Amino acid sequence: MSDDTPRAPAGLTAAAKRLWAEVLDEYELEEHELGLLRELCRTQTQLDRLDRIVRRDGPLVTDRFGEARTHPAAVEARQLRIAYARMSAALRLPAGEEGDQQATRRPQRRSGARGVYRLRGVS
Repeated sequence: MSDDTPRAPAGLTAAAKRLWAEVLDEYELEEHELGLLRELCRTQTQLDRLDRIVRRDGPLVTDRFGEARTHPAAVEARQLRIAYARMSAALRLPAGEEGDQQATRRPQRRSGARGVYRLRGVS
C-alpha cells in the first residue's frame, strides 16, 4: 500500500485488516466503495468475534425453560454473513479460491446504466 492509501478502521481483527489491505492492493476504489469496504471489514470483525463466542459456548444454549436453543451469537452471525455476501457482491469482489479462473474473470464494475424502472399502473 502506498502513502495515500486509506488507513484501515480502528478495532479490526487480523482477518479484517488483511481483507482491507488485500482489497486496496488489488483495486482502486472510489469514495462510496471505500465506505462499503469499511463496513465489510467491520462485519468481518463482528463475525470473528461471534465465531469465538460460539466456539467457546457451543452452538446451543439452554433457555430459562431448560430447552436447548440456537446460540443467539450463531443467529446473529448468520445474518451478518448475508450482509457480508451482499457487500462483497456490491464491491464486485471475486468469490472463490485464488486459482479459480471463473472467480478471477469477473469484472470489478458493471458497465452501462441499468435503465429506468416504473411501477405498473402508475403514470
